[in-house]
Amino acid sequence: MVGKKKRKGGKTLVNIVLGVICFLWLLPTLGLFISSFRPAADILQTGWWKVFPHQEWTAGETLQLSKDVDLRAPIEVNGKTYSDDELKAGVKADDSRLIWENRRARTVNVQEQGWKTTPELTLDNYNNVLSGKEYKLKEADGSETTQKGTGLSQAFWNTLTIAVPATVIPVLIASFAAYAFAWLRFPGRKTLFVIIIAMLVIPIQVALIPVLKDYTALGLNGSYLGIWLAHTAFGLPLVTYFMYNFISQLPKDLFESAFIDGASHFTIFSRLILPLSVPALASIGIFQFLWVWNDYLVSLIFIGNQPSVQVMSMKIADLVGSRGNDWHLLTSAAFISMLMPLAIFFLLQKYFVRGLMGGSVKG
Repeated sequence: MVGKKKRKGGKTLVNIVLGVICFLWLLPTLGLFISSFRPAADILQTGWWKVFPHQEWTAGETLQLSKDVDLRAPIEVNGKTYSDDELKAGVKADDSRLIWENRRARTVNVQEQGWKTTPELTLDNYNNVLSGKEYKLKEADGSETTQKGTGLSQAFWNTLTIAVPATVIPVLIASFAAYAFAWLRFPGRKTLFVIIIAMLVIPIQVALIPVLKDYTALGLNGSYLGIWLAHTAFGLPLVTYFMYNFISQLPKDLFESAFIDGASHFTIFSRLILPLSVPALASIGIFQFLWVWNDYLVSLIFIGNQPSVQVMSMKIADLVGSRGNDWHLLTSAAFISMLMPLAIFFLLQKYFVRGLMGGSVKG
């Protein structure tokens, strides 16, 4: 009975801790989501939580003090004395608050506290991000012209064009390599596997300049083929190691039965390994896709920052403007960029945990 109560208490504690962690993770996301629908002026003046009912001081009656009031001495307002600093910050008097309205003119505002909400929401941020913001430019003759900026649509398709092949290619190659390392016997197998895994500790930044020089010599720089190969090379070590852990734990009887029936290695891989490895393929595919989708540095180096080839991460960084005037657009742009990764994750989530657990238990 005591043991059962302890288990129940431990389970409750775990649920509470998980609930707190989820709340802390979701709170900034909720704030970002609400801010994406708020007008720019509201974002600059108040916090996102102001859209919910809250208590706030509102301007009320204005009291005119004598012009001769010495601000360095105690100031009398409604029979009570306050200092200049207290009136600057706002001082509570009964159910109201006294605060300078115009210190030079010696006017004090009596503010009342009440429930207020600022539910004004708009889709202007999303419209400006998707279709491009309109800018007013003044010409030399004094006339004004309106110019429309570029939206995220081109950057979205550029990112998708890069992310899908850069996910499929390394996952497919790594699956072949993992099968070979796990079930084939050839000279230098262990040494080659150690070399591939050792590449996990090499920072990507170390390889950027040497690879860029080779790309320039081969004419691959600025092309989709070049960025696909770059993401494939940088992602292969981790994907290979992940797939090896899964494939190496498959029952040996499966392969013996297939060999007895006369199946070749390619047949075994395509008919047995790939169907059984769907959870692992989905899991590592999610990680690889998220990495490529959110990549900025590799795309900037190997494909460039021209508007025709910009990816989402570059375009979102440009939305803020050269002087940071349009940073409020980042909230809506962030959620637009999250749509595709979220869709991929929810589409493959049933395989995600199974893939992560694959290879952790033998037998």
